[in-house]
Amino acid sequence: MFFDTHVHFDDFVEDGSFSAVLERAESSNVRKFLAVGGSKEANALSLRLAGEFPNKIFGSVGYDRGLAGETLDFSLLREQAAQRETVAIGETGLDYFYEPEKAKEQQALFSQCLEVAVEIQKPVIVHTRDADDDTLGILTDFSKHWNGDPSRIGVLHCFTRDEKLAKELLDLGFYISFSGIVTFANADPLRAVANYIPEDRLLIETDAPYLAPVPHRGTRCEPAFVVETAKRLAEGRGCAVDSLAKATFRNACHLFGVSEGAGK
Repeated sequence: MFFDTHVHFDDFVEDGSFSAVLERAESSNVRKFLAVGGSKEANALSLRLAGEFPNKIFGSVGYDRGLAGETLDFSLLREQAAQRETVAIGETGLDYFYEPEKAKEQQALFSQCLEVAVEIQKPVIVHTRDADDDTLGILTDFSKHWNGDPSRIGVLHCFTRDEKLAKELLDLGFYISFSGIVTFANADPLRAVANYIPEDRLLIETDAPYLAPVPHRGTRCEPAFVVETAKRLAEGRGCAVDSLAKATFRNACHLFGVSEGAGK
């Protein structure tokens, strides 16, 4: 079985394709999903879906970097974070590719979300792009304040950086998650990093509806496609797809503190 650890279900719900997308995923043996939050609206949807599909869809809540500088309701976020359906805080993090001028505001927002993770003791889902040093610095400080299970501190999602950053994150206790980007023709350096990650710290995701893997490039990504990412990772690591699926499924269930059993 496969666990897609990062799905933005918003578009699928909005255009009415959610049920069909979920059915196609289950037909491909994708049995668990992390519905990612990151805004007031995404957080609410994540929790709603987690409530409707217990032990199949799991919720996360947070404020992502695009909201940096805005007035945000952290009292509401703490209430949502404490709910049973919420298994992680995020996504949140830094992205200097599009708005480098908002670096300070992004850092402040990121730190506030990490404070919620420390308070609620739930793992954090981290995004980073063109911000390696600042991301690592903030997460290093976060790790010093983390008083939860050290093996459940969080995950760097959709990893695209180098082995150096991967090692530093692993040393802090983080999991590393790979998306369909590892299937791209120009992704040999990233595949080399993926081969370096220990089996017990590896996760897979789609980041749907973004980043459709080969052979689905050019189409809207959906959770069923996580199988293609698993196949490419297994090929590079010299193991069977079933073995990689089992390991990443087990890892995801441990990180998010959920049962490995079948959902509703």
